[in-house]
Amino acid sequence: MPYQEVQHMRLFRILTLKELKGYFLTPFGWVVLAFVTVMQGLSLSTAMKGFRDTPVRDSLVYVTFHTPLFWFYFLFIFPLITMRLFSEEERSGTLESLLTAPVRTWQVVFSKYAAAMIFYTVLWIPALVQFKMFEWATDLPPAWTAGALGGTFTVLMLMGAAFTAVGCLASALTSSQIIAGIFTIGLLVIQYFLGFVTVIWGESFAGAPLFHYISSQQHLHYFASGLFDTRPMVYFLSVTVFVLFLTYQVVDYRRWRR
Repeated sequence: MPYQEVQHMRLFRILTLKELKGYFLTPFGWVVLAFVTVMQGLSLSTAMKGFRDTPVRDSLVYVTFHTPLFWFYFLFIFPLITMRLFSEEERSGTLESLLTAPVRTWQVVFSKYAAAMIFYTVLWIPALVQFKMFEWATDLPPAWTAGALGGTFTVLMLMGAAFTAVGCLASALTSSQIIAGIFTIGLLVIQYFLGFVTVIWGESFAGAPLFHYISSQQHLHYFASGLFDTRPMVYFLSVTVFVLFLTYQVVDYRRWRR
């Protein structure tokens, strides 16, 4: 590998580690981790209570990730982990110093995104432990299949990749963390409710397949049932790349404007 590329990757790694410290070496990151762990535990407990009260055909994994409580806390994860990425540095003036340093714009953007995605991935480790605790505590066979569990966490990573990119873009557009957070949750809530268009208006209009294609609920439904599909992968990864490209353009514009 050429020396220049090695230097670029070294700077990228340094910037990513710097961002990760902002999550793991501050109380904020641990509060977010505790919040997600508690809410996931409540979702699992609610699903288990449903299993106790009435017969349920779906797996425990499926029911856990299809409660209204899950979508409530899931959508709020992304403004929490992304609103500080660019806006806080812009407000404090450190972003200007970073952009005038001998680093590339892509290193700045992708290091922040990579750190946010690493932290987002870590948030789901307690959820895996909780499902394992079900087996340990009850001494019963798991009330789900490996395909359902693997599919669920696969689509969580796909949605997380796209939604984290949206949060990065929102943070790059403003110097206010609050505005960045509101913008992020607003876009994600809109995307969420677009999935109900076919429920409200039916299947008879021409745009129905499009709304099925962008519906996060429907993709989670299939993956949590153990049905893997390449179309959601293409959709979420395409959104991720496109939104990160926009973020790059916004940050690069700020850089050259200075």
